[in-house]
Amino acid sequence: MGVFLVIVIAVGYFISYYYGNPAILVFAVIFAVGMNIAGYWYSDKISLSLAGAKPADREANLELFRAVENLSITAGLPMPRLYIIDDPAPNAFATGRDKEHAAVAVTSGLIGMMDKNELSGVLAHELSHIGNRDTLLMTVVVVLVGFIAIMANIFTRSMWLGGGRRRSNSSGEGGGQLQLILMIVGIVFVVLSPIVAQMIQLAISRKREFLADADGALLTRYPEGLASALEKIQSYGQPMAKANNATAHLFIANPFGPHAERGLAKLFMTHPPTEERIAALRGME
Repeated sequence: MGVFLVIVIAVGYFISYYYGNPAILVFAVIFAVGMNIAGYWYSDKISLSLAGAKPADREANLELFRAVENLSITAGLPMPRLYIIDDPAPNAFATGRDKEHAAVAVTSGLIGMMDKNELSGVLAHELSHIGNRDTLLMTVVVVLVGFIAIMANIFTRSMWLGGGRRRSNSSGEGGGQLQLILMIVGIVFVVLSPIVAQMIQLAISRKREFLADADGALLTRYPEGLASALEKIQSYGQPMAKANNATAHLFIANPFGPHAERGLAKLFMTHPPTEERIAALRGME
């Protein structure tokens, strides 16, 4: 989070320097903080809406409710709200700013495909995300990544269109050369900053997935349940109907399907390779 804050301030500072307007830096910091506050309060509603999730009916999904209730008691967590996503692709995610305002959404495909142990493994994984506060962390990270990308995009567009007012040079030839070098370095930094921010987000997301796998397995005391569930999810092979880049990192498996784990796409995966996750789980037995 400290690295992200430094990137936001650095990008805002350079753009304010480039245009000779210190107010841009102030706006960048205030806007970043404001977006984080909005993300903190409304992340669950936004994520559930984007996924097309609907509140789960207890009578129609009694086994799901009982499994979550038992696991919540074991984990020492309040019972989260439960949602169903009408999608044949097996998947699930957790969201919410804290354990008192958490929600877990599962697809209809997951419920229909998993046996009791596999379903418990998936639910334990999602409850571990809630207990570890990953839902809040990833919400804040996504907001910051998006904000950095917006700032860089606005700057590059205006630069190519010839907008802005650059600082005049009054420090002689040597100072002018140094200023030119700093300007070039700054432009390169702003252009590359969204990629750097995205890579930091992906690294955080992958690490938290491994941690949630391990904690979920400890919660159920049966790592094979989650390992088998991940195998079934991978074997399905089709993306979710409402797969979205904004929420892809929240799901237990890549909502774009296994093909997203091949070739150069691996560099931008929101999840660690499924084979590595399964091997790690079975290594716990």
